[in-house]
Parts: sequence; structure tokens; C-alpha cells
Amino acid sequence: MNHPSLSHPVITALLPVILLITVGYAAGKKNWIKASATKDYSSLIFTILLPPLLFRTMAQTHPENLQVLPVLAYLGSMVVLFATVMALIGVNQRGVILSLASTYSNTVMIGIALIGYAYGEAGQAVLFSLLSVHALIMLTSTTLFLEILRKRSSAMHPAQVALESLRDALLQPTTWPILAGLAFSQTALSIPLVIDRPLQLLGSAFSPLALVLAGLTLSATQFGTHLKPALGLSLLKNFVHPSLVLVLGLFMGLHGMPLTVMVVAASLPIGANVFMFSQRYQESESLITTSVSVSTMMALLSVALTMSLTSYIEKL
Repeated sequence: MNHPSLSHPVITALLPVILLITVGYAAGKKNWIKASATKDYSSLIFTILLPPLLFRTMAQTHPENLQVLPVLAYLGSMVVLFATVMALIGVNQRGVILSLASTYSNTVMIGIALIGYAYGEAGQAVLFSLLSVHALIMLTSTTLFLEILRKRSSAMHPAQVALESLRDALLQPTTWPILAGLAFSQTALSIPLVIDRPLQLLGSAFSPLALVLAGLTLSATQFGTHLKPALGLSLLKNFVHPSLVLVLGLFMGLHGMPLTVMVVAASLPIGANVFMFSQRYQESESLITTSVSVSTMMALLSVALTMSLTSYIEKL
């Protein structure tokens, strides 16, 4: 018999995330996985597991089903917060990674199940409109930004820097699967089952293994050193971001279910993709690892608070 408190949608969505991070943390502390293997583990997740997930998500995108206004409110709030954090930290790789951490939600592993459980198919339809462009815009632009910054210190002509950065960004595991999937979605074809099934299996392994890797990295991190900035990032992601979505959504005339789903999605913790970016570009890895863990724990409060206000938001 299930205990009522354990069947609450916030608990059922977030507890598995916390447990997976804990598994990775225990594996690192027990030395079941060597620290020297972390880089290879990270490459496996980023280059083998992430592309199928992104490709299948975009291949199922149909522009005619998009609910544009809620998505614009959500993305608009992301841009405002991203630019604000960047202005405070500086236009550099650290600034890009921390700005992404303050704005990028775990909409896939946590969001789909949570929204479906709490708001049904109508709520998921709103969320899927966001998912169809969320990664395309944020991950692709972030990759391009990081590639430009990485090459900016070279002696190349600015035009050459831009062209080579664009080329390298397009070849990244976060970019080409998104563009390929989006192109495929316009063909009216379906992925053959014999191909789609392996892609589905690989993609479904991304989130759990990325969270285990986060726990593994956390086991070698001096937690106290990064706790204060991690709390700051988590507060931005879990509370400031949904507040901005609410304000911008109301300004744009949104109300009811579309507004509710966007605000709840913004209150979700930092997504695993942010952690993978920090690993890929070797920037602020310990801070982002700590922030993902803190943000996930904090989401027990932020998501519960947001969902408790649902009835009020839907009346706005």
C-alpha cells in the first residue's frame, strides 16, 4: 500500500533524480568507479546517448501543434535572466555556463512525468510545445557562444573565428541531432522501428546516467567550497526564473493552463544538459555539480510551492 505523501507528483518526479545522484555519489566514495574513468564516462553520455535523445525529440516536432505564446513567455524569461547573469559574471565561458544553469530546466526527465501526472494530456501538450524548441534554441546558441569564446583569443580574423565557431558548433553532439531531427520532422516520414528502437533505448539512458555521473563527480567535490554560489544559482533557477515567466506571461495576456504549465516548468531544477556542458568545456564543473544537486533538493520546495499556487495562477 502506497503512502499518500510518497505518491504526491512532486515526490514521485524528484525522488528518482535524488536517488540517482546518490547512487553515483556512493559509487565514487566506495571507489567502485575510478575517478580516472569520469572523462570517458562523460564522453560516452555526451556523444553516444545525448544525440539520439535530441534527434527523436525534434523528429516528433510538428510546428502546427506549437502553442506559440506560452513558449515565447518562457523563452523570453530565459533570455532576460541569461543576459542578466552574463552581465554580472562577464562574457566568458564561466559566464555562459552559469547563465545556462540559471535558466535551463530538467524538462525531460522530471517535467514530462510531473506535468502529465498533475495536469494530464492538456498540460503535456503545452509542455511539448516548449520541448520542441527548448533544446533547439538554448543548446544550439549556447554551443555557438562557447565555441566563439574558445577561439576568440586566437590570432584569426573575426570573420574566420565566426565561421570556424559555427562549423564546430554544428558538429557538436548538441547541435547536429537537433537540426537533423527538425529536418526529418518536415518529411512526413516515420523512423523505421528497427532504427527507432535502438535510438529510443540510447536516448532513455541519457538522463539517468548523466545524474549518476553528477553524483560521481560530486563525490570528489569539496561541497562546502561551492555551497554558497550553488545556493545562489539554485535560487535563481528555482524561484527567480518561474517568477519572471509568471510576470512576462501575464504581461503577454496568458492565463489558465498554458501559464500554469510554463511557471511549473520554470520551477524545475537545473537540467542534466548543463552539467554535461560544464564537463565538455571543462568549466566550473564542481560548482555546476553541486548546483544540480542543491537545485534538485530545493525543487521539492519550489515545485511544491508553485503547484500549490496553481488554482490561483489559473484564475489570473
